Amino acid sequence: MFKVLVIAYYYPPLGLSGVQRTLKFTKHMQKFGWKPTVITTGKIAYFAYDQSLMEEVQKANIEVIRTEAFNPNSVLKKGVVKMPSTWIMKIFGRISKTLFIPDNKIFWSGKAAKIATKLLKEKHFDAIFVSAPPFSSIYKIIKLRDKFNIPLFVDYRDAWLTNQFRFYPTPLHRYLHKKMEDKVLRTVDRVIVVNRAVKEDLLNEYKFLSFNDIDIFTHGFDPEDFENIKPLPKEHDKMILTYSGIFYEDITPKYVLKAFKKLILERPDIASNIELHFVGHFKAENRKLVKRLKLESFIKEFGYLTHTETIKQIIYSDILWLMLPNNKMRNVTPGKLFEYFGTKKPILGCLPEGVSKKALQEYQASFITKPDNIEEIKNAIIKIYDLYVHNKLPKPNENFVANFNRKALTEKLTKIFQFYLKAE
Repeated sequence: MFKVLVIAYYYPPLGLSGVQRTLKFTKHMQKFGWKPTVITTGKIAYFAYDQSLMEEVQKANIEVIRTEAFNPNSVLKKGVVKMPSTWIMKIFGRISKTLFIPDNKIFWSGKAAKIATKLLKEKHFDAIFVSAPPFSSIYKIIKLRDKFNIPLFVDYRDAWLTNQFRFYPTPLHRYLHKKMEDKVLRTVDRVIVVNRAVKEDLLNEYKFLSFNDIDIFTHGFDPEDFENIKPLPKEHDKMILTYSGIFYEDITPKYVLKAFKKLILERPDIASNIELHFVGHFKAENRKLVKRLKLESFIKEFGYLTHTETIKQIIYSDILWLMLPNNKMRNVTPGKLFEYFGTKKPILGCLPEGVSKKALQEYQASFITKPDNIEEIKNAIIKIYDLYVHNKLPKPNENFVANFNRKALTEKLTKIFQFYLKAE
């Protein structure tokens, strides 16, 4: 088998969405003749650990090398930590982005690069694959491409310079980020991005790139995750509307909760037959809003679940929901959207213009509103409920859904690896 060295800070047993993409790539690579060795972090302070994902790694017999370095997030504690309030996260994020360029994982990235250097001296590898963010991991690894004459591929799970959470306290900060990204893009063999908008941003910012220098590999869903899942027994006949994931920055449930309160006041006959489910971290600030709106009897909160249990819950649901708050998120396609596609359930998307809205339109089994229009969201819920009770909810475009099979996406990725071997 060919061998690929994978650099991925976010990897099991860490949970949440940033882990899924690289996990599934490495899981399926061996089916197409590529054996991965993964360099990742050790035990750090993080919001979720998921042993079920680690079991996937072990079952796939993936070699994992763990290393630790100074991490500002882990100064006080390692292991599972409570997710702070949105405003504390924003403040911490701004301090971190002011002090560390390109990110606060730069110490870990330097250590990972040293381990990669040692491995490349001791063993033969045919390619290096780096998953970002953190973008420091790419910047620290690029020198190995020429040193060892080995193809280097980078995977942008999010944008770098035009990231939705970008914060440049001074023009110098932005300049340094752009200079670093410029160096990376001039060095690597191939750039892989998660959607069309990220590709367009790169082409606009870096004129030396050509259209063919960048490949789009969307997020996806793993059909194996949906196999042998026994449907949970329905406790009642109510329509279940579910949000899976965390709320952070301006991603918030407040507009849907306020729309539902409006529904209670205007159409209690409908509201009494709907239950809102939240799977994932639900912050204290959101609980306070639920209490203030007196919605406790309409809401079921599950907290963080393993990936397997999360899949069970979204399959159990009748309607799935996601939101992105504003145009800063125009280039974001959340990983959960594609797992929603895998369920083939109808989706309520409260979204700005952008790639996620376009994807939902192509999915077809969708209801789309502006992210903060309470009246529009309320009317969408009424429409959905009417279709639900008459068994007329829309069905998805099956051909569109088939594009997001993680196994097929991994096969395409390994063909790119293979092309560069043949090119040599």
